[in-house]
Amino acid sequence: MHLRRFGEVLATYLEILASVPFGETFAHCRRVRQERACRMDIGEYLRQQGVPFEEHEHPPAYTAQEVAAEEHVSGDIMAKAVVVFAEGKYALCALPASHKLDMDKVAKALKSKSVRLADETEMAKLFPDVEVGAEPPFGNLWNLPTLVDEHLAADEEIVFQAGTHRGAVRMQYADYASLVKPSVADLAVHL
Repeated sequence: MHLRRFGEVLATYLEILASVPFGETFAHCRRVRQERACRMDIGEYLRQQGVPFEEHEHPPAYTAQEVAAEEHVSGDIMAKAVVVFAEGKYALCALPASHKLDMDKVAKALKSKSVRLADETEMAKLFPDVEVGAEPPFGNLWNLPTLVDEHLAADEEIVFQAGTHRGAVRMQYADYASLVKPSVADLAVHL
């Protein structure tokens, strides 16, 4: 069943890519994917990559700390994805739910003079195939540079939202890092 669905999604991506003129941005691909109502399935992506992980369903949770509570894990291993805008570009920051971004540290890591948080409208445009506020910390899947806070990078395992407010994934941080290839930096302070 999963393999067939993956094949359908792959065929859709290949059809979309074939229709995009060379050099055009991925915005076109995102628009077409949204029009066709394709949803990102992080579990299928991880299975395709051959990495071990666990998927969990839970009652709706809308903050990373709520997800951590539903999953019975510490906020220190619960990864939340926060998108920032700096120098005309977006970047995804992954940090523990028990921390908050320090915008000065983020600006330093991005070598930018000013940084701001992306708003919900921007998030909906950047991630049309997941629920707003439930983005998994895989910026690479949306062509976004990904930065990981050093506190999260020190964890053996991480848990994160799977694109919905009802799903979570647990996996080894080393496997996550090998897939995403994030930059690790001091980005956050403990709440």
